Amino acid sequence: MNTSQQAQGLKQEKTEKLIFSTAVIDKPRTVKFIETAITACGDRELIVKMEGVGLCASNIPVWEGRDWFHYPLDPGLPGHEGWGYIANKGALAKEFEVGQRVALLQNNCFAEFVRVSADNAVPLPSFLDHIPFPGEALGCLMNIFNRADIRKDHTVAIIGLGFLGLGLIQLCKQRGAKVVALSRRDASLQMAAPDADLCVKLEDHYQVLRTLEAFTDGKGCERVIECTGKQWPLDIATEIIGEYGKLIIAGYHQDGLRSVNMQQWNWKAIDVINAHERDPEKYKSGIQSAIEATQSGLLKPMDLISHQYTFQDLAEALETLAQCPDGFVKGFIKF
Repeated sequence: MNTSQQAQGLKQEKTEKLIFSTAVIDKPRTVKFIETAITACGDRELIVKMEGVGLCASNIPVWEGRDWFHYPLDPGLPGHEGWGYIANKGALAKEFEVGQRVALLQNNCFAEFVRVSADNAVPLPSFLDHIPFPGEALGCLMNIFNRADIRKDHTVAIIGLGFLGLGLIQLCKQRGAKVVALSRRDASLQMAAPDADLCVKLEDHYQVLRTLEAFTDGKGCERVIECTGKQWPLDIATEIIGEYGKLIIAGYHQDGLRSVNMQQWNWKAIDVINAHERDPEKYKSGIQSAIEATQSGLLKPMDLISHQYTFQDLAEALETLAQCPDGFVKGFIKF
């Protein structure tokens, strides 16, 4: 269906009361579907018919369950990588049109329709019409890359080769950097091999250090981007970064406190950058950068998406995300 056809269909859904299905994680590893109603659209609001929503590693603890979470979660949580078509809009959302495709900054996107502030939507141009586009995730990727300050001829070590790691390899190589890809998973190293200058398996701590020392002539890496959110890769990052390097924390460390070798950090005079943004405007800027990078060929989103699921298969999708079998990079729900 093209954009014109999509818009024509959506005009028929501008009713006073819209009833649709929303997912609720009511206890760990359990999804139920409930009927939800939207009865009005505020002046600066959009009602978006969801086309897709990406699955994020940050969904895993909520899915598996932790002592500090309270169930049931609010309807639609924690889906936050959504995109779709505008089904209705408020009178003051004049920059948008019904039928327009948008990426959202919204955390309740495990639902067939979402009400969102017009300020939290980013228009998607027509050249993306046939491409799944989890804008929030791709914007996060671009923001990490921009904060990493990658320069030509830098040696960049990327630890963890999921969605973020593989995407960062694409961008770093386009910038002219040498890339070392590190992962404990053979399948991930195979995916990185065509682009990376060196692939290193995270297996033996001291062998990893010796390999990187030889590759960098003992100088260490100018940039290390840690994408796993785990303690040991953070320790490896501290060891392999060079003096005055930048250590970029891209992994989401969500399972407890971390220890760091502060003496090494001090001695090497490194900068440590926590690359998760909090300002919505920076996320929107990142999404726009991802759109531009896709259009120019610097970023290839389809290479980073490996699995597709229906909305009814959300539980299976989240369980696969948690298990992360070989070949899994990023999955998404297609409505």
